[in-house]
Amino acid sequence: MNTLNKMQVLSDSAQYDLCDYVNHNKSSQVNLPGIYHATGRNGCQIPLFKTLMTNKCKNDCKYCINQSKRNFTRLELNPQELANVFLHYYNNNYVNGLFLSSGISDNIDDTMEKTIETARILRKDYGYQDYIHLKVIPGASKDSIKRAMTLADRVSINIEAATKDGLSEISSTKDYNKDILKRVDWINSIGKRNPELVKSGTTTQLIIGANDETDKEVLKRMEDLYNRIDLRRSYFSAFTPVEGTDLEKREACSTDRTAQLYHADALLNEYNFKTKELIFDKNDLLSLKEDPKILAANEMDIFPVEINSASYKELIRVPGIGPKSARKIINIRKKMPFNKPSDLQKIGVVVKRAEPYIKLDGNYQSALDNY
Repeated sequence: MNTLNKMQVLSDSAQYDLCDYVNHNKSSQVNLPGIYHATGRNGCQIPLFKTLMTNKCKNDCKYCINQSKRNFTRLELNPQELANVFLHYYNNNYVNGLFLSSGISDNIDDTMEKTIETARILRKDYGYQDYIHLKVIPGASKDSIKRAMTLADRVSINIEAATKDGLSEISSTKDYNKDILKRVDWINSIGKRNPELVKSGTTTQLIIGANDETDKEVLKRMEDLYNRIDLRRSYFSAFTPVEGTDLEKREACSTDRTAQLYHADALLNEYNFKTKELIFDKNDLLSLKEDPKILAANEMDIFPVEINSASYKELIRVPGIGPKSARKIINIRKKMPFNKPSDLQKIGVVVKRAEPYIKLDGNYQSALDNY
């Protein structure tokens, strides 16, 4: 099998590491496997070369297309081969960076060595200085994690589930505390001691709907991680059943659910909310229809807040006001108070959403009950 055909199989096998990497080949002018478009925070599309070193895997993750018991074509690229393919894509402007992950073909450290060697070839042998994202394999040694961090702009490790019990529902080959959370702590401690490493930060990913964990459990785990480590952001992949896996008959997870988890996660990560401030139904799930921030605001007793005197913490709890516009409000009102909604609109506040929750110079803008 030639390298291009291998790439087609391995890029297809990488689908569970996609997170919000979308538009596979749809917006590309070339029909080549492995080109995915990352959606940045500003909405821009960034083409990345996304593949696995190998789809051979010893793990039994019940949701995964590459689980050990599934019968399908298993392939592997060596580091030099993969580096050459990537450079062909990069030098022809098909992609702007590399996102490299892998199944576990032999043992964990040997597999990590192959991903590290691929990055080393690119950095040291070919002088490539653009973006590299390396996925850390659960159970990897501390030394291999550190060496990966010296070569990558970003590293990540999939925690997959929010709890130890949740992971046991989908895999019996991984120890949640030892293989995953301990490695998360190692990545954080190495980064703190070496702040020049992984300038694009660290991330993680969870599979939503493959087990019976609630949204509340997921968000409590994310709150814990944001509080204790320097985690840039988290990704939520909606479970989709794959034929030939243990969970092939399980119902797919709605992407509406993961979309709401992204909204709620942003409140924890960017707005300094606590999970206890969020609103869940009797099953500890988020509403699929209502904005989590508005639901939380409707239960808070701080509203309406006075725009010209409210603290930063109060301002960012107002629907329609984000961290950037909250900081602008605080800076501007030092010189000149706000006295009409259009002043807020000019600095990025979504006034229609904010009005029921604010006062301007003592005047309440509208009745919350009528919103």
